[in-house]
Amino acid sequence: MALQENIVKIVSHPHLSPKQKSNYLALEAENSLPYVTVSESTSHAMKDGIICDMFEGHAPFKPRYVLPDYAKYLKQGSEYLELSPAEDFDDALNALIILYHHVPSVTNIPVFLGHVDTLLMPFVSGLDADVIYRKLKRFWIMLDRTLPDAFMHVNIGPTDNIICRTLLRIDVELQQIAPNLTFMYDPGVTPDDLLLLATTNICLCNKPHIANYPLHADTFDERGFGIVSCYNALPLAGGANTLVRLNLKQVALKATSIDDFFQQTLPHYCQLTFELIEARSAFLHQKSHFFDSFLVKEQLIDESRFAPMFGIYGMAEAVNILQALSATDPIAKVNSTKGVSSYGNGYGHNLAANQLGLKISAALDKIVTSTPVTYGYNGRALLHSQSGISLDKGVTPGVRIPYGTEPDPISHIQALAKHHQYYTAGISDILSIDETVKSNPQAMLQLCKGALSLGFREFTANVANNDLVRVTGYMVKRSDIETFKHCGSRTNTTGLAAEAAINTGILQRQARVIAHEQSPFVYE
Repeated sequence: MALQENIVKIVSHPHLSPKQKSNYLALEAENSLPYVTVSESTSHAMKDGIICDMFEGHAPFKPRYVLPDYAKYLKQGSEYLELSPAEDFDDALNALIILYHHVPSVTNIPVFLGHVDTLLMPFVSGLDADVIYRKLKRFWIMLDRTLPDAFMHVNIGPTDNIICRTLLRIDVELQQIAPNLTFMYDPGVTPDDLLLLATTNICLCNKPHIANYPLHADTFDERGFGIVSCYNALPLAGGANTLVRLNLKQVALKATSIDDFFQQTLPHYCQLTFELIEARSAFLHQKSHFFDSFLVKEQLIDESRFAPMFGIYGMAEAVNILQALSATDPIAKVNSTKGVSSYGNGYGHNLAANQLGLKISAALDKIVTSTPVTYGYNGRALLHSQSGISLDKGVTPGVRIPYGTEPDPISHIQALAKHHQYYTAGISDILSIDETVKSNPQAMLQLCKGALSLGFREFTANVANNDLVRVTGYMVKRSDIETFKHCGSRTNTTGLAAEAAINTGILQRQARVIAHEQSPFVYE
């Protein structure tokens, strides 16, 4: 009866489009199946909110994220899709559009559209700048209107080329939520004026992300990598078969002391997390027949290049809880059950708290890199700082500093930079910057360079009062959040953002001024 009631609610919902209803109905059908088999201990940990399967479904029949080798596809064509190799710019755009509709993900929409400038540069010969602009603008609009999901992601850079510059121009003109965009920065390759163009765009519309290309490239092999969905780094021609995340706040609440946390509690729940990863991956790889698809047969993806993402969140609360376990202050003892602390003593502000957080990240890295998995990248999962979901209450995404308690941007970066070395599958913070930066985009450039030089894998910023705003890593329009309750949205991610605004306090981020006189990041 519950299943039928849910189906009736979906099909009669006044604000969902037919396509959105179909997606929800498919998820209801999948979740009516028995869950993949796990132990009683793992099942209890999931029910207690310690381990989360990210609502990927009871019987995973497609990977969470897929990163096809689009360059190979354009070069060889596709027997399955009855397409010849691309010969010109229009061929390439058309071929990409066709394949996008056959690339699955957890959202049923492709989360990786490729390194688009690298893909299209071989086809620009004979085209003037205006023609390229008009064709790419139509392409950009088409993506937003036909694949309306802000987890859909394009990569550009680090080289300087006409496609890269044109897409940056178009993206700031249109200010669409989709596609999400990452600009790859390599200090040995990328000219400063191109990086300035990207960071100026951030000032105007909070896009793009800026990725530390050399740091990511060193993590993966010569075939390469891609940034997908929000800021997730994964092997090219592979992807993520699943993402399971561990709530560090809840793990810390189970510990009796800091030593107990590191020696017993954390290792125990990490092993339960691995059990769930193995169970979900086994169903996908052994029973779903996904890896019999044309994507594999035409060598656009390789099963061995898929890896589970071992996600964590709630670092801030975990640190504050663990510190309070040894505190003598009775107020601190009470707050230990909530993971809250005064700004000066808490995570992100206090040296001892920050060092404890870094120790937790190092311990997680040691566990993940030493634990074999059956279906992994070089036999391992990839550690990921997970950016939260719309249902999270009272727990901070990944290793981020709690919303509303952010220090100045430079202190913010310095507090978190050393964590980035451990999270090979992606880590991101969102710096909240006062809108006065719009009159001084060089300040954003310097802040970005400083963050990357200290080891940030990804630089991301929200400038106050822009209509486009980052939620956890994807984009949404503030104006769409305000109208969603009354009329819904044509974009799939607006509903998630509206829910997150209520549950997680994303709109309570504290916008800060970049103070030049405080900055140790000075570049000529």
